[in-house]
Amino acid sequence: MNLKRTFGAILTTLGIIGLIYAGISIMQHSAKATPIIVIGVLGLIFFSSGIGLIKTTADQTK
Repeated sequence: MNLKRTFGAILTTLGIIGLIYAGISIMQHSAKATPIIVIGVLGLIFFSSGIGLIKTTADQTK
């Protein structure tokens, strides 16, 4: 399996986890605004960069 594609999948998964955590924290009002914003922005960055890596990496067959 391609290393870039694997790293993209890991980044995408971390991004989804961060976005879900931020969403749950917003809904439950369980944290202050600054950590929620930071986690949400980092989750969005991880998610978008992971999707970008998966999309732009070409398949290499041998």
